[in-house]
Amino acid sequence: MITLCKTCGTSYEITDIHPEHCDICEDERQFVPRAGQKWINFDEICASHTNTWRQHESDLFSIRTVPDFAINQRAFILRTPQGNILWDCIATLDDATKMLITALGGLKAIAISHPHYYTTMQDWAEEFHAPIYLHASDSRWVMRSSPWITWWDGDTLELTRDVHVIRLGGHFAGGCVLHWAREDGVVLSGDIVQVTPGARAVSFMWSYPNLLPLPATTVGDIIQRLSTVKFNKLYGAFEGRNITENADDIVRRSGEKYISCLR
Repeated sequence: MITLCKTCGTSYEITDIHPEHCDICEDERQFVPRAGQKWINFDEICASHTNTWRQHESDLFSIRTVPDFAINQRAFILRTPQGNILWDCIATLDDATKMLITALGGLKAIAISHPHYYTTMQDWAEEFHAPIYLHASDSRWVMRSSPWITWWDGDTLELTRDVHVIRLGGHFAGGCVLHWAREDGVVLSGDIVQVTPGARAVSFMWSYPNLLPLPATTVGDIIQRLSTVKFNKLYGAFEGRNITENADDIVRRSGEKYISCLR
């Protein structure tokens, strides 16, 4: 049986009783609620929640679970001539989502920015026979093994000719963004690069809920790595957190501001 942490959405395989602790939440980059850890079974979440879709570009869709669940991030489906890619993951995999993704052509690959969004990736991979590409630096945070998981090292992974995963580090050692190298360039950033509420700036944190910043050198490295790719748009982890023009300049200026505040 599969159970999920209600706070972060991470899935665990159990036989009869829920775990006492969630390893993801007990790490300082997440948190354990004052009322303690709560759990919900996978079948229950699929029965009580559903997914909404939004089209951002002709070939880019976001998917979000409603009502809100756990961290409440969104996932993305990117359609490419070589097959569809799921970027990041959400907990709910209901029948409607299965049908819609199948109608779009299924999935070629799954890639995830960092462990907070692993959630039920194993079930998505099994359903669509799609390999999951995770950075090896974060291997300790996988709570359920899966034959679909493929570990990769280094700083860049090519998924298709125009789509690459770029390791930036920061929030997690293996923290990644996805770069879609179309004419104007698009970055899907999870919260490795966090779009702020006004969508006019971004920020970077080691722990978002506990408000623990990253060192200036780490933020400088992130900005430098992103300066090597072209992108005009950036889509963050949460609904409405979209920068639809001049994203590269906004990221650069935000990084410089962050570093100047630390110094």
